[in-house]
Amino acid sequence: MMRKTACLLAALIAIAGIAGCRVNVDKGSNGENKKVQVDTPFGGVHVNTDTVTASDLGLPVYPGATQVQNDDNNKSADVHLGFGEWQLRVRVVSYTSPDPQDKVVAFYKQELGRYGQVITCQDNNPIGTPTQTPEGLTCADDRKHTNVNMGGGIQLKAGSKRHQHIVGFEKSKSGQTRFSMVALDLPADGSAATGTSD
Repeated sequence: MMRKTACLLAALIAIAGIAGCRVNVDKGSNGENKKVQVDTPFGGVHVNTDTVTASDLGLPVYPGATQVQNDDNNKSADVHLGFGEWQLRVRVVSYTSPDPQDKVVAFYKQELGRYGQVITCQDNNPIGTPTQTPEGLTCADDRKHTNVNMGGGIQLKAGSKRHQHIVGFEKSKSGQTRFSMVALDLPADGSAATGTSD
């Protein structure tokens, strides 16, 4: 996901240069991009890989869990693309815990309840019931909405197709439970015009 974001960001910076738009890049101590902002008359792209935490996603940190650092595949990020009414925002942060996965899963099933009914998924298929939230969110990737790949492990989801909270667990060989939290806000797809909820 971070590689796709970097490619999109590079393209937008090139376009911004041609269009005479404002580009601001804050570098980290090792020269890596920590914050990037591209603002145009039509909208902008803001990427922050510096200070994203679980509380930014509206969820608590599992007791004793440690935020993943210095791992290019599991960096925290806050990516916001906004062009008029078209808005897309993805916030993600990863943690590890020495506790068994089932204990961490149980904790987040309860915590995700603040966003509505929680479904459990693996490989785009539901595990147990319910199989979808009252707002229509399912485990399936129906090509109209986005599914977040968490490495084939269990995913807990709550919310609607447009406003999702996901906690995904990776299969671990190290004995540690590794998990990522995602808050996903997708652009409207015209569902409001048909009278259905998002």
